[in-house]
Amino acid sequence: MKRRAKPPRLSELAIGRDNHFNLIRFLAAVAVLVSHAWPLALGRGTVEPLKTAFGYSLGELAVFVFFGLSGFFIAGSYDRQGSALSFVTARAARLLPGLAVSILIVALIMGPLVSRLDAGTYLSHPDTAQFIVQNILLFKPQYTLPGVFTTNPYPTVEGSIWTLAHEVACYALILFVGLVGALSRRRVMAVLLALYLIAWGIAPYLGDLIHPRLQQTRLLSLPFVFGASCWIWRDYITLRWPLAVGLIVLAWAAQATVFAFPMLALAVTYASLWAGYCNVGLLLVFNRVGDYSYGIYIYAMPLQGLVVWGWGDMTPALNIALALPLTLLSAVLSWHWIERPTLTLAREGFQRSSFITRRIAPRR
Repeated sequence: MKRRAKPPRLSELAIGRDNHFNLIRFLAAVAVLVSHAWPLALGRGTVEPLKTAFGYSLGELAVFVFFGLSGFFIAGSYDRQGSALSFVTARAARLLPGLAVSILIVALIMGPLVSRLDAGTYLSHPDTAQFIVQNILLFKPQYTLPGVFTTNPYPTVEGSIWTLAHEVACYALILFVGLVGALSRRRVMAVLLALYLIAWGIAPYLGDLIHPRLQQTRLLSLPFVFGASCWIWRDYITLRWPLAVGLIVLAWAAQATVFAFPMLALAVTYASLWAGYCNVGLLLVFNRVGDYSYGIYIYAMPLQGLVVWGWGDMTPALNIALALPLTLLSAVLSWHWIERPTLTLAREGFQRSSFITRRIAPRR
């Protein structure tokens, strides 16, 4: 009788690029677009898909997927690079160029064309400059532009980018534990994880002592930390579909308890990792296309608002049908013209600098 082969550990799976994470992130970004179609087409407060059944919209669940996977890969990125400077540069190259170009296009091309103000008034308006600077720097993101989409049911130009500042805060957390040398020391990380979970549980009871934006960071940091923990303890973790299903069932059962969100964050993170590494050969073809998820994420909401402005009254389904092709086109151009070239440039720059450093370093 043959023994059943043991499932591989996460550390064995997290080698190479034969996975489905590009596809998962792509679908999560599209899910955010789909979710936003309801308030953008019908107005603020409209119930979004899954909100009634799960307490979270489709878009919110997709954001939790993003943060869970981000925690896993960002911790791995710092672990592999071993340099704070290369880590920061890589994160900035991934996040900022695509965002900056999208904000400039929205503010300086789309904005003047659709604003109710004349071009001169619009461009000289202080809110236009603030929109550009604050959104690129992710400092107090501004979601409206002067005279833009004011007749739309949901008169907002940007929206999804609110999560990016919290993503950067989570990057800073990884940078901190990496700089103090804790990321590769599992016992120290176990203590830090315990302290984090205690602080996470106490924070809601501190009320006004914690700024609302910090409360948002606290919420989104949980799947991120779970993802990072999966990287740190990857030698001890296996991915099995019965466990993924079991965690989802437990998250459903815990909805009315204090463990509701922690169980949801854990279930979403584990299930996303399982789905990413379950080997479905045909789906691996998607990796040849490109990583369009970020472009979809940053272009979707302005373009969804644009089709509402141009078409008028519409259903969420029509909003999705009209905005999705425009968003995909923008994401493809962003990846091939902005994001990938910038990442390649950053990577090659560090390779050259490392080579020069080794050449001029004194021999012992």
